[in-house]
Amino acid sequence: MKYLYDKSKIWFAIVWIVVYCILMSIGDSLSDVVGIEKSVTLAIGILLSAILLCFLKRNRLFEEYGLCRSKTSAKSMLFYIPVFIMLTANLWYGVTLNYGIAETVLYIFSMFCVGFLEEIIFRGFLFKAMCKDNIKAAVIVSSVTFGIGHIINLINGSGAELLPNLLQVIYASAAGFMFVMMYLKTKSLIVCIASHGLFNALSVFANEANATQEMRIITAIILTLILGGYAVYIASTIKTKAK
Repeated sequence: MKYLYDKSKIWFAIVWIVVYCILMSIGDSLSDVVGIEKSVTLAIGILLSAILLCFLKRNRLFEEYGLCRSKTSAKSMLFYIPVFIMLTANLWYGVTLNYGIAETVLYIFSMFCVGFLEEIIFRGFLFKAMCKDNIKAAVIVSSVTFGIGHIINLINGSGAELLPNLLQVIYASAAGFMFVMMYLKTKSLIVCIASHGLFNALSVFANEANATQEMRIITAIILTLILGGYAVYIASTIKTKAK
């Protein structure tokens, strides 16, 4: 792994994206076979997270990839208010318990693994590898690939419907834009990892049965505007600071 990292950081990121998508999809499928939601997915998520943490620690890359305290104040980030708004989105249709207690716990922990892995891979490895040559291209690629990556839910057997998944791709791209700008300004992925994992985890309590197509579209529009607007605001403060 270290050989590939030293040879090409971009290919290192791409390999991790492919491995992550394939293994986590397999985990979801095997969890369905076992009959316990996210049981195998969580095991794979923990394994991949452990491998990444060991790699980063062994090579002293924690600070390089944002596993450190923020370099800027919460005030300059508007106290992350748009992030807190995002965290409530999965509960806008109402709250319900979609699984039993054990499966809910497995789901929550697996989603925190997803938050950690996706932030390190997309915001850490991919963005950092590209930004040295062209930071604008790095922001776009990191944001868009993160959004498009969610379309895998249509083919991995998770049962995702077309419209909700396409809407997810749109607001996930906005979220990716927001996260990458947060990382660019604070030099830390801690808030990104925590909020990403918590947002995913709260989806286990979402009452999707109450959501009409119109409600889903409105939700996607609101999220895209809030997250995209916040990202633009952060970008403007970075430009001001640079000037």
